[in-house]
Amino acid sequence: MTVMNHPQYCHAAINLATGFAISFAVGLATGLGATNTAHAQGRPAGYPERPVRFVVAQAAGSGVDLLTRIVARKLSDNYGQQFIVENRPGANGIIGLEGAAKAKPDGYTLAMGWPGSIVLNLFIYKSLPYDTFRDFAPVIQTSTNTFGFVVNPSLPARSVKDVAALAKKLPGEMRYGSFGAGNMTHLAAELFAQGSGTKLLHVPFKGETPSLVAVLGGEIGVMMTPMQAFTPYVRDGRLRLLATMGEKRHVAFPDVPTMVEAGYREMVISGWSGILAPTGTPTDVVNRLQQEVSRILQVAETRDYLIQQGAEPINSNAELFGAFIKAEAAKWSRVIKAVGLAQSQ
Repeated sequence: MTVMNHPQYCHAAINLATGFAISFAVGLATGLGATNTAHAQGRPAGYPERPVRFVVAQAAGSGVDLLTRIVARKLSDNYGQQFIVENRPGANGIIGLEGAAKAKPDGYTLAMGWPGSIVLNLFIYKSLPYDTFRDFAPVIQTSTNTFGFVVNPSLPARSVKDVAALAKKLPGEMRYGSFGAGNMTHLAAELFAQGSGTKLLHVPFKGETPSLVAVLGGEIGVMMTPMQAFTPYVRDGRLRLLATMGEKRHVAFPDVPTMVEAGYREMVISGWSGILAPTGTPTDVVNRLQQEVSRILQVAETRDYLIQQGAEPINSNAELFGAFIKAEAAKWSRVIKAVGLAQSQ
């Protein structure tokens, strides 16, 4: 069993996936801008007085990028200053977050973090140019996103059991993709391999968009990824969803079993995202940003968009987000050790 690689289709998918995602986000954000007039009157005095840089350490078109663009556009409208999204992908978020961590803590540099970049990296890499707990102040958790097990339709598998059987026939040959080495998409697949007694071939990519393009084009056959990333492609038939990774079946795909139902009780996995600021950023700026983003996430159009993509907005604050990050660190440090990735790079 070998998944076919179609270069022409793969290149077309790059243009389609990235172009659609960015244009959709910009279009949605533009529409949402009409709802911002009421908040503009409560604009905090003195901040921001110049454009704010919003670092996203993923490629344009990713789920994290799309959400950040929506939030940034509404913040721009509400504050009367530009919040500029700066994509700096690579090294599982290390490149982008290093720059954000070293920025002046004045509220003019923010970063969007996710599990791989701000939790998992701490336990996987021997040396990081930043420390989540030392170098960043949590602002607000923005979303949570259940994971799913997807395959290219060319793979002759209709269930998780089928994938395990195929992998056992050709150990080390079934290729799975991830958003980068050490990313949660990597750990999820390793948990599956461990639980199924199989050996898979890991193909890491520089973020969400290129990995999705690879599975859409048949370069890789299997991926475990947040629902926000794959939902549009499952709905149009370009990817096949075999299982979701919540405790219960997901409301968006009620006919799809969970990994728990498939016999993998440890595979209850959700992704998430949240806004960070360099440590030392004034508390009043952090509080104002938290309050404004919280309002943005509660706007019906924003909520509807996230839910449609398989994600959920989170009504959080700096204290709650900080506690959540610590809990996630404790949980995933154990998983990383169990699959043998601790301090391996």
